[in-house]
Amino acid sequence: MWPTHRSAAARREGRAVSAVAGEGHTLQTHTESDPRPDRDEAAGDTPGAAPADAVAAPAGSLDYPNNSDDSPAETVHELAASAPVRPDSPTFRALGVRDETVQALANVGIEHAFAIQQDAIPIALRGSDVIGQAPTGTGKTLGFGVPILQRIVGPAEGADGRPQALVVLPTRELGLQVARDIETAGKLRGIRVLPVYGGRAYEPQIEALATGVDVVVGTPGRLLDLAKSKHLVFTGIKILVLDEADRMLDLGFQEDIEKLVKMLPTKRQTMLFSATMPDPIVALSRNYLHRPITIHATHTAETGPNPLTEQYVYRTHSLNKAEVVARILQARGRGLTMVFCRTKRAAQKLADDLDFRGYAAAAVHGDLGQGAREQALRAFRTGKIDVLVATDVAARGLDVTGVTHVINYDCPEDPDTYTHRIGRTGRAGAHGVAVTFVDWEDLPRWKLIHKALGAGVADPPETYHTSEHLYADLDIPAGAPGTLAPEQRTRAGLAAEEEEDIEPHRRPAAGRRRSAGGARRGRGRGERPDAPARTDGPGHRAEPAAEATGGRRRRRRRLDDGTVAERAADTGTPAEPAGPADTATTAEGGSAARRNRRRRRRPAQARGGNADPSIDPGTD
Repeated sequence: MWPTHRSAAARREGRAVSAVAGEGHTLQTHTESDPRPDRDEAAGDTPGAAPADAVAAPAGSLDYPNNSDDSPAETVHELAASAPVRPDSPTFRALGVRDETVQALANVGIEHAFAIQQDAIPIALRGSDVIGQAPTGTGKTLGFGVPILQRIVGPAEGADGRPQALVVLPTRELGLQVARDIETAGKLRGIRVLPVYGGRAYEPQIEALATGVDVVVGTPGRLLDLAKSKHLVFTGIKILVLDEADRMLDLGFQEDIEKLVKMLPTKRQTMLFSATMPDPIVALSRNYLHRPITIHATHTAETGPNPLTEQYVYRTHSLNKAEVVARILQARGRGLTMVFCRTKRAAQKLADDLDFRGYAAAAVHGDLGQGAREQALRAFRTGKIDVLVATDVAARGLDVTGVTHVINYDCPEDPDTYTHRIGRTGRAGAHGVAVTFVDWEDLPRWKLIHKALGAGVADPPETYHTSEHLYADLDIPAGAPGTLAPEQRTRAGLAAEEEEDIEPHRRPAAGRRRSAGGARRGRGRGERPDAPARTDGPGHRAEPAAEATGGRRRRRRRLDDGTVAERAADTGTPAEPAGPADTATTAEGGSAARRNRRRRRRPAQARGGNADPSIDPGTD
């Protein structure tokens, strides 16, 4: 943690100078043996100069991978641990990218390649398999998106409507983002990109596939469903991308991934991107990638978070965390903020609390419907809300511009989770602030994270919302209250973002409350405004219809004398009982009201026992 005697502005200025002064711009390359067990080439482990074509590959080549046995061994490129855009970064045109893609990127202000793009694009353009070890925020989406656009043909160029590229990733939110980025880069060619994921109706996705698409981006489960039902055909796939591969394995998608890969043509290019390289990822690359070229971005989970992110760690009490968050959100210069919680219930509770305090906040977690989750993410991206409280479902893959602060409301489980969480800020060369709360019982876990990453301090200072060092560290105005002043509540809020009706025919599971988070209240448990009325069926008794004047339906009950009384459902006032004339009319119709029968106990003598003489036998 930074010394508290320096102001936050001075610290940021000093960090910016040191980052530029210490930035490294050279690529370190070395060769290492092919990890595939069926290879017998003698490739040494000694670092040495990479073949010339491994770095300066002929850009734009559309040949398939060179799988001959005399091809060079796997080449690894190390990227400098600095801002992804180098001062001497080449333009996409200089990398051999086609003019339509270059212009489409320039239209949204992207002209120079990030570090990982500078190395990945030439290698991918020549058709080689690629392993990219890089965290989110380093620009890897265009690192595989641009080669995809280079290799496929568009609708005006003779595309037959079959998917030509497949991107498999772990979450719906990441899928929407990747699909949007590829569609933006291919806009001038009319490239059709379809995001495919669960939680949404099948029909729109099936209709889009029938119409014709060029790139499919989706999660493993829904992709398998569409493939098994023959709506998604893989015969035209030229490129396969496995994005956030380690996250997919963490979520249990390994079997689905293997099934998908076996459905694809064997003659294809495969690219795998992962923030970490555990043993299952290495095994996956051995099975499905041929002589891949690996590119490492150095600030991955193994080597620590982005050095441009300031990290603070505080030992907090669970009952005081919300108060501390309310002060942090008033820090000078704060932009969009993401708060990560360990459980869905904690995320929803905190979002509701912040909303009550006047902050434009919303929650994103697994208990929300897909429409509510997308509504919150759109509102966050467009600035209608500036605080997004999330579980780890949104910790990876989300690329939202302008996130300045990340708060770990609950201590992360492991170093990888910590790195991915705080990777939401300090992206694309920007500076960020990451704050982690460590409760007393979390200290052993935090010490392991600190030992692995060197993040923060091993023994965090005890901190409350009144602690002076909290205000000095994060540049919070002295005396900041626990609520946001009315004149500072300038955000439109979640209600200003319309929620799409994505699942009109699905009900929430019984007993599960689907709350929309933040400023959306007033909907009962499991209610939906579009829920269809229940139709008559076995065991269902039709209720009297409401009067045409708009009155509520009335409840009927029988009195002891057989007459019927009505009670208004809205006022609880009993109506006048039916009079004699009404009773007579009923009798004439042959359907007189039945008199309720009262049963009495039979005497004990009738049952062969001794009866209490005080009990009147009566009659049935």
